[in-house]
Amino acid sequence: MADELKRRLVHSSGAGLVALYLLSDAFDFGLTWPRFRVLMVVLALGTIVLEFLRLQVGLDWQLYDKLTREYEQHKFAGYGYYMVSMTIVVLLFEPEIALPSMLMLAIGDPISGAVSDDSLKIVKGPKVLVTMFVVSAVIAAAFLYEHPFAVVAAALGATLADGIKLKLGDYIVDDNLTIPIYAGVLAWLVLEFGPV
Repeated sequence: MADELKRRLVHSSGAGLVALYLLSDAFDFGLTWPRFRVLMVVLALGTIVLEFLRLQVGLDWQLYDKLTREYEQHKFAGYGYYMVSMTIVVLLFEPEIALPSMLMLAIGDPISGAVSDDSLKIVKGPKVLVTMFVVSAVIAAAFLYEHPFAVVAAALGATLADGIKLKLGDYIVDDNLTIPIYAGVLAWLVLEFGPV
């Protein structure tokens, strides 16, 4: 239980990346959107290198025991998917879509996990789905308040990614990869092609 709480806290710390970008003007960091994109690519590549060292070279830091789950010991870990998916949405979308998509993963996912019974269901229970949708909608509304249909679409994307396990053959796709991408893509589709 203590390790799970640590994982959730680390998961939530990704919100700091969004805060860094949002506060950059106020503190004169000079972190423009293009520079933020470069930062995210560097962080994602660093994560991929760490996972390569852990899985292929045998780097065995004690930190990995605390922050990875048992089933991740011999495969690419959730934190790697986390950084990759956040980087993908930052590269694909503008801040009004990318930033809430990142926060849905950083904040929404741990909150929905806290109300989950941790069972291995293909579709999570109504309480988890509603929680994820409401949290994601609140997050999206802070950025997309002029586009209510995009708010709903982004929240729906995050909820589907979090609440329904995507299985490709024997492989279950980690929701750390899908939450920001589903949210960002659905919000973008509504902004591009939906009602004004």
